[in-house]
Amino acid sequence: MVLRVVSLVGFAFLFASIVNLQAFAAGPQRGQGGQAARPPREAAPIDLTGYWVSVVSEDWRFRMTMAQKGDWDIFPLTQEGLRVAEAANPAAEDPCKAYGAAGIMRIPGRLNITWENDSTLRIDTDSGQQRRTLRFGQSTPPPQPVPQGHSIAAWEGQNVAGKLKVVTTHMTPGYYFKHGVPYSGNAIMRETFWRITEANGDQYLLVTTQVDDPQYLSNNYLRTLLFKKEPDGSKWKPTPCQVP
Repeated sequence: MVLRVVSLVGFAFLFASIVNLQAFAAGPQRGQGGQAARPPREAAPIDLTGYWVSVVSEDWRFRMTMAQKGDWDIFPLTQEGLRVAEAANPAAEDPCKAYGAAGIMRIPGRLNITWENDSTLRIDTDSGQQRRTLRFGQSTPPPQPVPQGHSIAAWEGQNVAGKLKVVTTHMTPGYYFKHGVPYSGNAIMRETFWRITEANGDQYLLVTTQVDDPQYLSNNYLRTLLFKKEPDGSKWKPTPCQVP
């Protein structure tokens, strides 16, 4: 995994870290004159498809090593959240519990982003072999919560200023990191995806994530993640969920 950040990306990272993500309506968009808008795939202002590798520039000790129990000062835990975190025993639980929607993007590895169809964007991860499905427009949540939750997406902006916004709900309870800091089944995750191109042609994916979870958090948990574009999938190496 890449461990450095270039100047432009560093600036964007700082900018995105202080962005206050807002909830947004994800209903079907309408074109001028009441005509139906183009399919989301055709209307995309930016291309997010391809292979991307993590740039580990934030929360290194949580992401690259197994943090110790009690090392969770960066989390605004409620008393209930603290109780659950102290009682957690990830090594004895389902190893994929840290690979759910609110944790998977933080695990170092690679993403493969593709279009499943004209209105569904898919994110596959080699770490844990997980799959996130981002649906544009109206969509019925699953009858029961699932690890990757129910994600509704919408484009905002145009051309290079465009971005993708995603709201995820209906997640099964999981961990943000492998040492057991929990998020509940009531958590709501909001993400914004930007694409950035450096002067030398390097391309980056910037993902700002906010999780609201009153059951376990006294405040929202806001983080920004960075990925660098790779030319192909030659380094794609799927591995199962694991707890060190």
